[in-house]
Amino acid sequence: MKTRIRILAKLLALLVFCSSIATADPVLEWNAIMVITISGQNPFAQARFAAITQLAVFEAVNSITKEYQTYLGIIAAPKGASPEAAAIAAAHAVLREYFPGNAAILDAARANSLAALPDGQAKNDGIVVGLASAALLIALRANDGSTPPQFYLPTSSAPGQWQLTPSCPPAGGVFLHWRNVTPFGIRSSQQFRSDPPPTLTSHRYARSYNEVKEVGDAGSAQRPPHQSDVARFFAVVSAVAAWNPAVNQVASAKGKSLSKNARAFALLNMAMSDALVSVMETKYHYNLWRPETAIRAGDTDGNRNTEPLGSFVPFITTPCFPSYPSGHASASYAARKIAEEIFGEAGHSITLSNPLVPGVILQYDSFGQLTTDIDDARVYGGIHFRFDQTAGAQQGMQVGEYVHKHNLRRTCGDAETRRDMK
Repeated sequence: MKTRIRILAKLLALLVFCSSIATADPVLEWNAIMVITISGQNPFAQARFAAITQLAVFEAVNSITKEYQTYLGIIAAPKGASPEAAAIAAAHAVLREYFPGNAAILDAARANSLAALPDGQAKNDGIVVGLASAALLIALRANDGSTPPQFYLPTSSAPGQWQLTPSCPPAGGVFLHWRNVTPFGIRSSQQFRSDPPPTLTSHRYARSYNEVKEVGDAGSAQRPPHQSDVARFFAVVSAVAAWNPAVNQVASAKGKSLSKNARAFALLNMAMSDALVSVMETKYHYNLWRPETAIRAGDTDGNRNTEPLGSFVPFITTPCFPSYPSGHASASYAARKIAEEIFGEAGHSITLSNPLVPGVILQYDSFGQLTTDIDDARVYGGIHFRFDQTAGAQQGMQVGEYVHKHNLRRTCGDAETRRDMK
C-alpha cells in the first residue's frame, strides 16, 4: 500500500510539474519527466542517465528532421514520421529501461503525451524510430565503465593529502571508477585535466583557506541568510537538477523548434556528464584534502597564515572524495557554456525551487548568476576552497566548449549554426 501511495504521489507531482511545460513540445515535457524520474540517483548517475535520455531523444528527432549531424548515424526514419512521437517514445523507453520501478508512472505519462498527437501512420512510424534510438543508446552505454563501483583508501597522511571524512563508507573514497566512464562528447577524461592546485605555502592557498574557515563553519556568524539558503539548496540539488529546469524555462520562453530543443538538451547533458567524468579524473589525480581536514590541521601545512580551528565543522556535509576541483562547478560551467552558446548569456527569467528545501526560491536573469550562486554555495557550505571553484569553472567551460564545437553540428554549415543564437 505504501509503495502504491508513493507511486501515485510521484505521478501527481509529475503531472502538476509538467502542466506548466508547453505540451506542444514533447522534448520539453519529457525533459521535465526525466528530471523527476532520475531525482533519487546520485549526481553522477543523474548526469549519465540524463545524457543517454536526451541523446536518444535527439537522435530520434534528428533522424526525421535531419537538421544536424547525427550521434549514431544508423537510424533510417520513414518519410513523414512524426518527430513528436519519436521524442516521446525515445525518452519513455530509456527511462523505463533504467527505472522499471517507475513503469506505471512512465507508461501513464507516455499515454498522455501520445494522446495529444493525431493517430495514423506518421505517429506509428515516429514511435518505431524513437524505440530504435533508445535501444541503440542503451546498448552503446551498456559497458561504459559506470559499474562496478571502485573506492580509494588514502596511502599517505601528509599535509594536503585527502583523508576520509565523516561521510565516507569504510571502503573509502567513492566514485573512483567515474574517471574511467566513457565520455559522450570529449575524447577522454584526461583531456581537460586541471592544472595543479596552489601549494599549501602560497598566499592564494591561505586566502581560500581563511575564507572558507570564516564563512563555511556550521556555527559561522559571517554567513548571510541568502548564502545559507543557496548552500542548503545546492547541497541537495545537483547540476542536472538545476540546469535542466533552468534551460527548460528559457527554451520554453524562446519558442525554438522541437529539433533545436532536442539538440540543446542533448548537448547540455552530454557536457555535464563529461565534465563530471573529467572532474573525477582530476580529483583523484591530485588528491587534495578537504577544508574539513585542512582547517583542523592548519598548523601542519607550513603556511604561517593558516591558523587551525580544531572545532571546524562544515555547514553542509562534505562529499567523500577529494576537494580539487569542484564537481558542481565543473558540471555547472559546462552547462552554462552550452546554454549561453544556444540561448545567449542573459535576458532570461529562471526560477528554481525544490521541495527538499522548502521556502527557498532562487531567481536569475542570466546563466552567470546561477554559477555564481553555485560557487558561493560550496564555499559558504564549508566543503570547498574558492580555488576549487575557479578550477572547476575553467574545466567545465573547456568541456562545454569542446562538446558544443565538435558534436551535433548543423548539416548546413556554420552560418546556420550561428543563427541558432538569434
